[in-house]
Amino acid sequence: MSYETVREADPAVADALAGERQRQNDTLAMIASENHVSEAVLEAQSSELTNKYAEGYPGERYYGGCAYADEVEQLAIDRAKELWGADHVNVQPHSGTQANMGVYLAMLEPVDRILSLELEHGGHLSHGHPANFAGKTYEVEQYHVDPETGYVDYEAMREQAEAFDPDIVVAGYSAYPRDIDWEAFREAADAVDAYLLADIAHVTGLVAAGVHSSPVGVADFVTGSTHKTIRAGRGGIIMCREEHADAIDAAVFPGGQGGPLLHNIAGKAVGFGEALSPEFEAYAQQVVDNAAALGERLQEHGLSLVSGGTDTHLVLVDLRDSHPDTTGKEVEEALEEAGIVLNANTVPGETRSPFNPSGIRAGTPGLTTRGFGEEACREVADLIVRVVDDPADEDVKAEVSDRVDELTDEYPLYD
Repeated sequence: MSYETVREADPAVADALAGERQRQNDTLAMIASENHVSEAVLEAQSSELTNKYAEGYPGERYYGGCAYADEVEQLAIDRAKELWGADHVNVQPHSGTQANMGVYLAMLEPVDRILSLELEHGGHLSHGHPANFAGKTYEVEQYHVDPETGYVDYEAMREQAEAFDPDIVVAGYSAYPRDIDWEAFREAADAVDAYLLADIAHVTGLVAAGVHSSPVGVADFVTGSTHKTIRAGRGGIIMCREEHADAIDAAVFPGGQGGPLLHNIAGKAVGFGEALSPEFEAYAQQVVDNAAALGERLQEHGLSLVSGGTDTHLVLVDLRDSHPDTTGKEVEEALEEAGIVLNANTVPGETRSPFNPSGIRAGTPGLTTRGFGEEACREVADLIVRVVDDPADEDVKAEVSDRVDELTDEYPLYD
């Protein structure tokens, strides 16, 4: 993509777009919530559907001229149902957070209670953090991972649910590297007559491919992002049982959003179609295998992983054991200078500020999209450790950057 038309109209924006394309091609994207979509998804998202208002749902719009908008949205819905086996799907949420908001609006009153995992233990802002709308609107209590094992303590979570009596229990996380026992959450929710919301934002693709357990059919509601491990158009999705379909649809529109972003929904439809192929199953398995290889090599170098490893696409490194005087932010910034982009992250029992925490989070979806296998991910772990050992060493960062350049040339992103 040359951005020639943009350049004629707005050179400053064209420069920024070209710069971002070059940045993505020349760096290793290891932020666990990021991925690289296909050029088909990029093209769909830049289509003329960006011009179309289509408030409502396929066949029930408040505007005329929606025949093709209906066709595209229905394709996204039907493909999502096939991918995840859901009864009802709403593909209009603009993000995973908006998807969660849709569930809360549909099923809760402002005085109701949410039980969810604490942010520093791997949860998400939209699960009830005080800075987020959910924490400002509802009464929230949060459960924790076991400080010794790094795993969710299901028995303690159930005991907390019985004591707190929530109206909805939230499972599914943004920085939890282990498979989830959805049935344990179902039992806890049933014990207090609560709804169960499974937020699979990070593992939508892994669940679709069958390499992570599925909450569909177990949870009352399943929300997710559509641009992470599933590699579709950027946005969110809600899946639910048919009995809740009308309430969910009304909560998304007109409850929380206006007109849907049809160009993004076109990207979702294309990405979901790609995910229905056998090649995608192989991709998702490789994502998990690569994360395991990355984590094992980091441990061989003496770094501590929360929970001791990973079942998913990400590893969460706790620097306090091996590098007690080094913060995650220092490592994030030094690695970015060297061409490896990941993020500082809080860890269970965090003692520092969330703006300068004690951990780093690294994911393999983007590397796997580029074609990396386990051995290449082990080498990336070696490069990460070199920088972690001395974030201020300019010579080390330069040497790592040179090797990153070689790897990005070997595994090009877009032609």
